[in-house]
Amino acid sequence: MKNYLKSHPDRDGFFGKYGGSFIPPELVPHFKEIQVAYDRLSKSSEYLNDLRYIRKHFQGRPTPISHLRNISDEIGGAQIYVKREDLNHTGAHKLNHCMAEALLAKHMGKTKLIAETGAGQHGVALATAAAYFGMECEIHMGEVDIAKEHPNMVRMKLLGATVVPVSFGAKTLKEAVDSAFGSYLQQTDKAIYAIGSVVGPHPFPLMVRNFQKVVGLEARDQFVEMTDELPDHVVACVGGGSNAMGLFSGFIEEEQIRLHGVEPMGTSEKLGDHAATITFGEDGEIHGFRSIMLKDENGEPAPVHSIASGLDYPGVGPEHAYLHSIGRVTYGSASDPETLDAFYALSRKEGIIPALESSHAIAYAMKLAKDNPGQSILANLSGRGDKDIDYVTEKFGFGE
Repeated sequence: MKNYLKSHPDRDGFFGKYGGSFIPPELVPHFKEIQVAYDRLSKSSEYLNDLRYIRKHFQGRPTPISHLRNISDEIGGAQIYVKREDLNHTGAHKLNHCMAEALLAKHMGKTKLIAETGAGQHGVALATAAAYFGMECEIHMGEVDIAKEHPNMVRMKLLGATVVPVSFGAKTLKEAVDSAFGSYLQQTDKAIYAIGSVVGPHPFPLMVRNFQKVVGLEARDQFVEMTDELPDHVVACVGGGSNAMGLFSGFIEEEQIRLHGVEPMGTSEKLGDHAATITFGEDGEIHGFRSIMLKDENGEPAPVHSIASGLDYPGVGPEHAYLHSIGRVTYGSASDPETLDAFYALSRKEGIIPALESSHAIAYAMKLAKDNPGQSILANLSGRGDKDIDYVTEKFGFGE
């Protein structure tokens, strides 16, 4: 895997057979404009210095690593550590790429940011970036997710964003993407569509991964400083997969380190009850890129479910599909009940209330720890659970 990050994707945006750009002809010049701007600015010292300043003085990076001593001692297996992206400004990893995308848009002369959001963290982060740079912001969010993640909807509005409720289909993340794309088509002259994960047409899977790479690079140095060695296992939840690719990027070229992506198994293995795309999906095209996706009987994107709104997407980033195909990453899962148990455990035993998305990674790490005594696990705590506490306590109580 030497020089993996520099050689993947190829110039056309493919990771093996996955990725690429399959978009309407009218969008082609606009995505090409984004690619040309990114290729230029990603090598610009001015752009990179601005981004470093923002990360240090606005976002509060670097975020720390915490050792989950109490949970590790209780399990009695491997020692579990977490990368604290919940302490990044706005409470999740999403701001890492949102500030970078907004800075890119500013350099391109754009005045508006458009995006979808599931759990609301991407929407909050993009609204924050828009406020910072003095830009307009339009966020599309499914009505189901607005009800589940009401605090984040309020935060977006307080930050000055226009929140567009999406009321068709399942009213969740997939439909929010459809709605946002439709709106962007009408505003390409002044707006940039700031995709919220390592999904979508090229160059977004590449761009978002590279903007999130800061998570893995920090974590690698911090873990060695804490333990004098690299972790044996690296774990992250996977919906679209941006937080996972961010963390994996720091370790992917070290083939002795086992990488684990954790998908949402929901309530059962029945189609419609989960969002375990790699586990049960097949090759296909969705939202302008080729990857693995969950399909219904007509070959269309299937209905999905996860207790975590940020993971209920019927596709997965093309790089994850590729890493699965070559066996570099092991993709497992955590169910809704396992996720809730991890949510309560981290809250009660470590004093950290995690996002439900991140709780999937913690649940998997706890299972992994039991079978690997004497080893170390680094999991990405990709977001904090402030957005989830009303939903969890009203529906499931306080875990007593």
